[in-house]
Amino acid sequence: MKIVSIGEVLWDVIGDKEHLGGAPFNFAAHAKTLGHEVYFLSAVGCDERGDRVLERMAQMGLSTRLVRRVEGYATGIASVSLNAEGQPSFRIHRPAAYDFPKLTETDLQALLSPAPDWIYYGTLLQMSAQAHEVTRKLLATKCGARNFYDINLRPDCYRPQLVCDLMSQATVVKLNDEEVPAVDRMQGRSHSTLEEFCRDYAEDLGWEAVCVTRGPAGCALLMGDEFLEAPGYKTSVIDTVGAGDAFAAAFLHGLGCHWPAKRVADFANRVGALVTGRAGAVPEWGIDDLNALGK
Repeated sequence: MKIVSIGEVLWDVIGDKEHLGGAPFNFAAHAKTLGHEVYFLSAVGCDERGDRVLERMAQMGLSTRLVRRVEGYATGIASVSLNAEGQPSFRIHRPAAYDFPKLTETDLQALLSPAPDWIYYGTLLQMSAQAHEVTRKLLATKCGARNFYDINLRPDCYRPQLVCDLMSQATVVKLNDEEVPAVDRMQGRSHSTLEEFCRDYAEDLGWEAVCVTRGPAGCALLMGDEFLEAPGYKTSVIDTVGAGDAFAAAFLHGLGCHWPAKRVADFANRVGALVTGRAGAVPEWGIDDLNALGK
């Protein structure tokens, strides 16, 4: 599939180590690992961290054409702290270079020839007026692509009306179980079960699918009219940074392959679990690694 991912690229600073990250970048990297044609749209600073981003992208086989270099703003960083279970908390440093992406008409026409199958976006980047306008321009092409929205709320990096607007433009949505009540509060709603939540929003907003990740417990998935809960995989957790983004890439992969819901959910759970057992958001992995992972 041809996939466009728009969003932040940054360095996750964990202790004295820096790992390449940013949810849309992580998603793009994992989608590339799964064999897709991926175009990542973002920006980096004219600094050493920006140099390293572009070098790593080239090593991964990801095109750097749509990653703009910005004067006057540093390449993004996030200070990450991990609790005893490897769960992260983030402190986002902004404004950052990724807040200022640019999409020229030449670039846009190149992206649309041929049209992408999917456009992926999150929430954090959309707090930047310039970035939000670029995203709106991309979504407004009505090129036939389906829109994948990973809600991915970060403290002080979203507004309720913005999230509601982004949800209304989505074809498929992913969020975690902690974000479910947050979305309900934004909408003035309340649901007693994940199934009620998924069915209500899918019906109202026309989503083809919605998936709620539940950490080690796996996920809940609504595809079409079928709802299921799929158990997770046991693994030795190093850190969970990027696991949700790997899950998102695997989820989209399964949808694009037209797999049944149970297979989509199981595959996404497996990929997410694999990444939690390795350091950093975009570790190297392959199909053999997945096959070696047991329940």
